[in-house]
Amino acid sequence: MSGLYLSRGLYPQEFLQPTVDFILDVQQPGGEIPWFEGGYSDPWDHVEAAMGLSIGGEHGAAERAYRWLADCQLDDGSWWASYRGDVVDNRERRETNFVAYAATGVWHHYLVSDNIAFLRDMWPMVERAVEFVLALQSKHGEIDWAVDRNGRPKGDALVTGCSSIYKSLECAHNIAVTLGEQRPAWLDARTRLGQALRRKPERFDRTWESKQRYSMDWFYPVLTGVYSGADARARLAARWDEFVKERLGCRCVVEEPWFTVAESCELVMALLAAGDHARAVELYSWLQQWRADDGSYWTGYQLVEDLLWPDEKPTWTAGAILLAADALTGHTGAARLFTEVRLLDVEPERRRRVD
Repeated sequence: MSGLYLSRGLYPQEFLQPTVDFILDVQQPGGEIPWFEGGYSDPWDHVEAAMGLSIGGEHGAAERAYRWLADCQLDDGSWWASYRGDVVDNRERRETNFVAYAATGVWHHYLVSDNIAFLRDMWPMVERAVEFVLALQSKHGEIDWAVDRNGRPKGDALVTGCSSIYKSLECAHNIAVTLGEQRPAWLDARTRLGQALRRKPERFDRTWESKQRYSMDWFYPVLTGVYSGADARARLAARWDEFVKERLGCRCVVEEPWFTVAESCELVMALLAAGDHARAVELYSWLQQWRADDGSYWTGYQLVEDLLWPDEKPTWTAGAILLAADALTGHTGAARLFTEVRLLDVEPERRRRVD
């Protein structure tokens, strides 16, 4: 199917239910959501798929996913790069944007479900995760992308990773405020991170080739609120023709003929954040041609060889499809999480709890 045009208030429940069911079918009894049946999971993509479950109304399954994550959390607040059930699959590194994303997922689920008990249960996990991440922030504001198996910082920072953390710190702040916790240092860290992303490009990609060839470096600072308004629109316009091909989607890498569904969904939300609703609707409509009969979605399409590649239908791609649909239609209370910046004010929240 192609040409699915979504508008506010018209979430295609029946059409997307098989996509939700696909994630449910892959989820393990303990709550873990692997990339696909028999595959491994990583903390970031696990959360992406869990957010899809929340949007689909599968709140119990989503909460099992977050409890699995809490059970796997290390004493220092981090997670290893990947898992297979309760067994660590990759002990080579622990990535800061993976760790921080737990806060985004927890806040997202609260916005959908209004389950304050869940938020309280997840607070210790979120707090430890954020403190681990912020311990790796430099005096210049950027945050190291990972530590090695021995806990040594890798010594460089990524624009995409730090942009993701920027949104996660917004979510962590909102969790803290909602629960009556005082964490002003988190907002200060977010401010310094944003300044580094906007004004200190030399602090990123210091020890390797620039990642500007990747589309996520282009649109993630818009998706996560680092840039907004006219600045966001200008950033997207500057490289649109390099990364986007009409009726296919967004390239993963600028020089490669590979168009990926998840990145295209994230670009949909970045367009909404920049105020370009019409183009967001159009881009999302192109992606339905990559839908499989079971409601899952292929990772991407290789234009030159005219084939689906890789031969995978990941749960996190399904999650991204659901996130973009929610953002376009306003289906849940979390619909605007990635399309606007919302920092709760401490005093009104404190007064609301007293009242």
